[in-house]
Amino acid sequence: MSVDLRRHLRPGDRIVMGQACGEPTTLVEALLAQAGDIGGLSAFVATSFSGLFTPGAGFSLSSMGAIGGLRTMAKARELTVVPCHVSQVGPLIEAGTIGCDVAFVQVSPADENGDHSCGLIGDHVLAAVAKARVVIAEVNDQVPFTVGETLPSAAIDHAVRVSRPPVEVPPARITDTDEAIAHHAAAYVEDGSVLQTGIGAVPDAILRLLRDRTDLGVHSGMLGDGLVDLVEAGVVTNARKDIDRGVSVTGALIGTRRLYAHADRNPDLRLCAASYTHDPAVLARLDRLVTVNSAVEVDLTGQVNAEQSGSAYLGGTGGQGDFVRAGARSPGGHAVVALPATARGGTVSRITAALSGPVTVARSDVDVIVTEFGAAELKGRSLAERAGRLVAIAHPDFREELAREAHAIAQRGF
Repeated sequence: MSVDLRRHLRPGDRIVMGQACGEPTTLVEALLAQAGDIGGLSAFVATSFSGLFTPGAGFSLSSMGAIGGLRTMAKARELTVVPCHVSQVGPLIEAGTIGCDVAFVQVSPADENGDHSCGLIGDHVLAAVAKARVVIAEVNDQVPFTVGETLPSAAIDHAVRVSRPPVEVPPARITDTDEAIAHHAAAYVEDGSVLQTGIGAVPDAILRLLRDRTDLGVHSGMLGDGLVDLVEAGVVTNARKDIDRGVSVTGALIGTRRLYAHADRNPDLRLCAASYTHDPAVLARLDRLVTVNSAVEVDLTGQVNAEQSGSAYLGGTGGQGDFVRAGARSPGGHAVVALPATARGGTVSRITAALSGPVTVARSDVDVIVTEFGAAELKGRSLAERAGRLVAIAHPDFREELAREAHAIAQRGF
């Protein structure tokens, strides 16, 4: 269906659009084709897996990180990064700091009450809708009607009806290194634990190792296809959660049609805004919360960089800060940061004396660091103890050099 955005957009408009698998691809395609005719447009998208954003888009693009296809835009120096936690995006839109004149959203067809489900993405969608002068909704009959965040038809200024497969993110290929990392990380998940994971090979590998657990719960910023396996195996029941008992809570569904079919009108799965999924007060009510996140590198004191390697921007702040702090403080819980010990074909250590990029998570919030060589429990440990434990999980090729740096930390005491 052709969309004439020139009827609704003004020169200089600031657009906030749905992200990840909730990206309204028909509207994005129209924007790419027509932005030059309108002029001065800018857009904010948190992540993108559609492959639609390429250099020379004809409008300025900003994001909270270079996740998925946005890495290409960052490499081309055509992405402006706004460093912020997922939990901050909605409030920043509400305050006008992230400008939102126009909201592009993807929703399901309306139910009998005239309400559209937000489908595959909750996060800051409704914050953008509330702030925008114009709300343009891509109403896609292939988007599941998920329980949780809904948008009344009356809130939509222009509906574009389409029937096309939503963006899919297939499971990543799991390597031997991923399996080794997962083995160490999975040891922190006990019966009745509440899980938060991202997407990718390591989270998928961890979930595969949990088939023998019972009554796991889920409270996560995003979920992938691995959830379906654990639900069907009777492992995820949410029966022992302190809140939202019996329900898996998430802010985004990032996977394939299998996940989307599982989520459709499923009362045991709830899609929520980031104001709930990432809220410190909500997370503080979850005992046995085990959070699993990734990193680009970790220094010998426990500082985590999940964003940048030298001049290359690779990731983003995301929800890591919110969940690391929550998992580390949860009674019976843990915050696990998992990463391979090396990069670039084994030529670079990801356990480092000093970070090559920003500090995404402060060392005072860090709990457990995991590589394929083991787990380093850092919470409450001195800087000298931390350095020694991190050397032990570095790749053997780099331990001697790192041990010298660790010795210097021990000598100084800091």
